[in-house]
Amino acid sequence: MRESRPDTVLIEPAPSLWERVICIGLIAMLTGALIGPVFAPLQEETPVLRLVWLPAYAAIFGMAAYRIDRMWRAWPAMLAMLSVVGLAFASKYWSIDYETTSRRVLALAISGVFALYLGAVFRGPHLPRLLMHAALVMAVGSLAMVFAFPSIGVHQADNAGLWRGLWYEKNQMGAVMVIGATAAAACLASPDPRRLLPALTLGLASMLVLATQSKTSLLCLIVGLGLVGGFCSLKRGGAAFSVVAIWVAVVVAGLGIWTWETHSVAVLEALGKDPSLTGRTEIWDSLMRKVADRPWTGYGYGAFWGRVGESVPADWVRKETGWTVPSAHNGWIDLLVQLGWPGAVLVGVLMAATALIAVLRSMGSGVREGWWGLGFLAAFFVLSLSESILVQHQSLPWVLFLAVLTRAVLPSPAPVAVPLVEKRRGAYQTGSRIAAQYPHGPVRSRTVVSR
Repeated sequence: MRESRPDTVLIEPAPSLWERVICIGLIAMLTGALIGPVFAPLQEETPVLRLVWLPAYAAIFGMAAYRIDRMWRAWPAMLAMLSVVGLAFASKYWSIDYETTSRRVLALAISGVFALYLGAVFRGPHLPRLLMHAALVMAVGSLAMVFAFPSIGVHQADNAGLWRGLWYEKNQMGAVMVIGATAAAACLASPDPRRLLPALTLGLASMLVLATQSKTSLLCLIVGLGLVGGFCSLKRGGAAFSVVAIWVAVVVAGLGIWTWETHSVAVLEALGKDPSLTGRTEIWDSLMRKVADRPWTGYGYGAFWGRVGESVPADWVRKETGWTVPSAHNGWIDLLVQLGWPGAVLVGVLMAATALIAVLRSMGSGVREGWWGLGFLAAFFVLSLSESILVQHQSLPWVLFLAVLTRAVLPSPAPVAVPLVEKRRGAYQTGSRIAAQYPHGPVRSRTVVSR
């Protein structure tokens, strides 16, 4: 079934079809869909997996060169990206694994180029629509794996019976489907009248999030959809509704923070989670002790989590926690062990600045994109508290964050901002009257007498 074309012309024309197809393929690769489980079933870097990325890198550079006229306008985002890459590059001089840091910094830089391309070329509603299409393709592929190849699509040992689709484990599928669902919701909230595929993607992606039984993914889904839906309601509900809704949101947020601070154990038990967050708190305590040894430099970008026997500090953490820890399960702590406090502060400033600009521009570009940027940023921040997604090479969440940053610093393509709350006219209020239009006004129209 084909979607009807929009009746109105969008702010900027959509990129060409071949660009969209290539970008969907690159987005799927950044999620690790199927490629990782096939070429690296043990979740380790292999020479074959590196070769698979070479055509992708060539495509990124080719598209960037093709759209260089748009990308150079995003020079503030380019400087921000280069500051992060530069710090990661400098860390190789004190890294505990010089070769790994050098290799992953290169991948981080190329991923940053792709992020700048997405943010500069896919303006307005085009980026969330691209993500919606990519998520729909991967959702259908995940269903095929679950029912046709359950040995790949369903967990067999740990978390047996839970769906993981095209990925290594369920949390990865949950994060990708959250991105897709948020993008689909933004498409529904945008002025674009096409509704069929966004509604289908939203339902399918949300169902797959539930199938993972990932509490973190479910929370990110609620936050992302809630923020998009909240801004959409503010725009359509009128001034009185907006005031009440904002007041209720502030009160609920305050109660939530108070409840967490005073009854966090009870909240976690109600959600079916143990107070240690499945051993995460033990990992965090152990890692913070290692951070204290190198607070200003870290251990080098991408160098801390080596294989067993290859990284002394990682082996120390694994021995202390009693299991083979693959990552910090927290983006900020993982950033601390790699780049130290300078890296964490830099990323925090970039994230706060991006969120602030997105809020300030919510009356203009936010309306056109269905507030996708704000919804993604909220889900991205929540996910960073439980998963290592910050400054990751070949990672879709980090690429999309840089894309949101790029879109935030670019000038708006439309000179007129759309108000967040529509101004309603009273029941008996009429338009303005000009005195010169009436015969008894101060300026009378000249009467012409025909002869």
